[in-house]
Amino acid sequence: MSPSPVTPSPGRALLWADLAVLGVAVVWGASYPVAKGVLAHAPVLLLIFYRFAITALVMTAIARRDLVAASHRDLGAGLILGAILTCIFLAETWGVALSSATNTALIISLCTVLTPFLDFGLRGRLPPAGVIAGAMAAILGVGILAGGVTALGAGDLLVLAAAGLRSVMVISTKRLMAGCAMTSAALTAVQSVTVTLLVLALLLAQGGPASLIVRAGPVFWGAVAFLSLFCTIGAFYVQNAAVRRSSPTRVSFLMGTEPLFGFALSWAILSEAATPATVLGAALIVGGTFLGLAFERRN
Repeated sequence: MSPSPVTPSPGRALLWADLAVLGVAVVWGASYPVAKGVLAHAPVLLLIFYRFAITALVMTAIARRDLVAASHRDLGAGLILGAILTCIFLAETWGVALSSATNTALIISLCTVLTPFLDFGLRGRLPPAGVIAGAMAAILGVGILAGGVTALGAGDLLVLAAAGLRSVMVISTKRLMAGCAMTSAALTAVQSVTVTLLVLALLLAQGGPASLIVRAGPVFWGAVAFLSLFCTIGAFYVQNAAVRRSSPTRVSFLMGTEPLFGFALSWAILSEAATPATVLGAALIVGGTFLGLAFERRN
């Protein structure tokens, strides 16, 4: 009689999910300086289009069997999530084009603050006191890093809108995909195809087929490859899988470490300023993130 397969304990599965989400935070932190640099070579819509076109081709090939087997209900949920993702990337990429990579990485972390209130609010409850305290610390940190609310420019406000949409995305993924048989690979494929088609429609409406021509060299294509393969294919696949194994609040707080990596990599890659205020703000964001995570785990 063959031995039964060993099933990972829930605690170990949750640990691996947490580590995977932290890996996503590192990769997404790197995406801001990379996107900021490549936007000097191509406009926002063109960058988003080619980033997600590559993602859609790769993920559709990987998940083709799962997509054929998916129900209309599951495909519809994926389309809705893809539409939300399109709005996130339009706001976020235009934001980083108008602001600094550091500010973008820091302000986007406010999704950490918004998600618990949205998550618990939909259940008619307030988040635990420790989660609220962690959120307040993160808000203070972002305020210090951005130089105060009055210092927020148009790009910063677009990134703030993207942060709110990220919170909606996390909650929507948890709720729409509950009981869904669609695999994470198939979901990522549907989302990517949706973003590609919607941005393609915007490009064609803006300038016709000529707007798809790229007048950029290896720097552009290297950045697109990194953003597609690591920051989109790998990261969204991991996030979609992790949300199913964890809670929206938990995933959001782990993703709250993203600004720390974004700040550090913006300094290392783009030589953006690292002042005592930015260090203090980053410390408050990360400290608030893990305070909220600890209380969410106890809850």
